Amino acid sequence: MRKAYTCVCLAMILLPATASAGAVESLLQQYQRQGAGDFNPIRGKKLWEARHMQSKLGKPVSCASCHTTDLTRPGQHLRTGKHIEPMSPAVNPSRLMDAKKVEKWFRRNCRWTWGRVCTPQEKGDLLMFIRQSNPGGKKK
Repeated sequence: MRKAYTCVCLAMILLPATASAGAVESLLQQYQRQGAGDFNPIRGKKLWEARHMQSKLGKPVSCASCHTTDLTRPGQHLRTGKHIEPMSPAVNPSRLMDAKKVEKWFRRNCRWTWGRVCTPQEKGDLLMFIRQSNPGGKKK
């Protein structure tokens, strides 16, 4: 009985990480089929922090403006004030689990923040940056 309980608990802990990895890997492969090269979390971090003029707000914003530079912390949407759960899968296991949701949010947030659609290269670099984020900022 104890072994079965331990296995169930272990599966509950590992399943989100495995599901997240599968969705991310699938998206990264898709982006490479669309012409992206190798992905780099350092480029992703630079993209995350890059400021762009946001027409509706009339001021420069970045991904970090709403999601913060510490992906393990919650954020808040600049215009609506809506609470945003942490981006880091290390503290928010539901992040990056659903490829359709990831694409939906890239589509919405790239247009809002950058005023355009993100390229497959940018999406891959951002995914690598988000995926590697964890407490203490150390790479996994």
